[in-house]
Amino acid sequence: MSEFTHFDDSGNAIMVDVSEKKDTVREAVARGSISLSEECYEKVKAGEMSKGDVLGVARIAGIMGAKKTSELIPLCHILNISKVTIDFEMNDEKRMIFSTCTAKTTGKTGVEMEALTGVNISLLTIYDMCKAIDKGMIISDIKLLKKSGGKSGTWER
Repeated sequence: MSEFTHFDDSGNAIMVDVSEKKDTVREAVARGSISLSEECYEKVKAGEMSKGDVLGVARIAGIMGAKKTSELIPLCHILNISKVTIDFEMNDEKRMIFSTCTAKTTGKTGVEMEALTGVNISLLTIYDMCKAIDKGMIISDIKLLKKSGGKSGTWER
């Protein structure tokens, strides 16, 4: 048996069979950041971007992205997600916006990929809405902070 669960003994890509697993409440939290120029950061913070409410649009995009994870990542299971939130934190000193995505479900497999996808899509949306002013934005430090549920229980960074 391969130690990588998405490959069979012959090295072929497979979708993991979770049919024998028990349904449990599962939750995952992921976080990432985007750094912006001073001009761009101040416009986003003041709600003065010409394309509208950057963080409001990015929040909806992140939620939608999390819900579509199985369409984007080839071997992810389709999940019945019960909760997705995207929260933003502004850091004036570093001119950074942090995005945190929390995803929750009751099922046979975790929601880590959904939380990570939600963060990525929210940050990419900020980039898209701000690129006319700042093409040098940097998306970085995307990571899983916590996951709970399932056989392996709780894990925290």
